[in-house]
Amino acid sequence: MLSEEEAMEILAGVENENLRKHMMAVAAIMERMAEKFGEDRVVWKFAGLLHDIDYGKVGHEEHGLKSAEMLQGKLPDYALHAIRAHNEMTGFMPESRMDFALRASDAASGLIVAAALVMPNKKLEEVRLETLKNKFKDKSFARRVDRGRIMECEKIGMELDEFLLLSLEAMKGIAEKIGL
Repeated sequence: MLSEEEAMEILAGVENENLRKHMMAVAAIMERMAEKFGEDRVVWKFAGLLHDIDYGKVGHEEHGLKSAEMLQGKLPDYALHAIRAHNEMTGFMPESRMDFALRASDAASGLIVAAALVMPNKKLEEVRLETLKNKFKDKSFARRVDRGRIMECEKIGMELDEFLLLSLEAMKGIAEKIGL
């Protein structure tokens, strides 16, 4: 199992700053969900933190596969499966709570960042649950955010409002680290 230092070293190896911030956001959401469900907080956090380490280095069909390969022996197999399954093009299908949680968190982080960026001061502290619900319904807002993936929160026993609020609060907790 990775240490916090090792995980942060791997993250530091990702060149794209916005991608690193995205991965930190997903990690924060995943850690909060692990706490809610009584799961291993560290494993869930690291799965979120490192799920995209291969992004931009491999084709879209391989994205997730290479990340899992790079993390082999450093995370439990179930976490590696979640990383593989977060990209449906890998052929790995989401099955577990963690699989669906990672997919939903990945998409929710994009919606939340987009919502923050249209606020007057471009800060997460300005975003409210009601804002997110309205932005979620507006299909022309953040068009690339897969609402279907966000709705996968229901497959792990969370209503949309509860999931969006948990995600927003988790990201607000690291707002300084991600520049929002």
